[in-house]
Amino acid sequence: MQSPQSPIAFSIGQFDVHFYGIIMFFAILFGIGTMFAIAKRYYREVDTEKILDILPVIIISAILGARIYYVLMDIQYYAKHLNEIFAVWRGGLSIHGALIGGITAGIILTKKHKLNFLKYADVFAYGLLIGQATGRFGNYFNCEAFGLPTNLPFGLFIPTVYRPYEYLHFEYFHPTFLYESIWNILVFFILLFGIRKIPKIADGTVFFSYLILYSAGRFFIEFLRIDSVLDVFGVPVAQLVSGFAIILGILFLIMINYHNKNHV
Repeated sequence: MQSPQSPIAFSIGQFDVHFYGIIMFFAILFGIGTMFAIAKRYYREVDTEKILDILPVIIISAILGARIYYVLMDIQYYAKHLNEIFAVWRGGLSIHGALIGGITAGIILTKKHKLNFLKYADVFAYGLLIGQATGRFGNYFNCEAFGLPTNLPFGLFIPTVYRPYEYLHFEYFHPTFLYESIWNILVFFILLFGIRKIPKIADGTVFFSYLILYSAGRFFIEFLRIDSVLDVFGVPVAQLVSGFAIILGILFLIMINYHNKNHV
């Protein structure tokens, strides 16, 4: 697999339009489209007009959370390069930060509009997965989020300028962004055709199943990645956060299903 020739799609005067930005735009667009399609077909009790009311703030909060989280994880670098803090077209949007920002905004907004947060979170989970699966291709165009060197036929060629110093003599690397994209699509189908069909399913089960399944995939993919911006005792922080998310998801699944069982 060959790497892209340039991260820039086209230029308008002095302004460069990056593939990363284009991919992120379509990731958001596909995610929103998926949410509405799922809501209209399988979650008739979810008001799509209400989704439109809260969606803009949730998207903005997710993007801000994604960038703030990434910058904080590599604060030593950004403290010396303040002009790059807002340079999101170069990459640097963390899904964990996006989840923190988006969930926080979602809780506040659903409470304000007197909506069932867990029910709406279930619908958002499907859109998140499609958005994430699409957005990961932004990493391809930025030649980032790749893994260890590999001799596999689908290894990704990485130009010398993007290779970590200790891997300069290797040419092909695991396309871990692609692995995560494929995993997101698989989880989408597991939720849609498996988890959703559980009899008398409790609100929030789909969302917390998403949190568990996505995080499990990310946890194992992290063993291949070599671009961790922060390690804690030698463990990538993304792996630690994924492990925490799995535990949190399991605990909430137990809680909501216990509550649902006793109120049926």
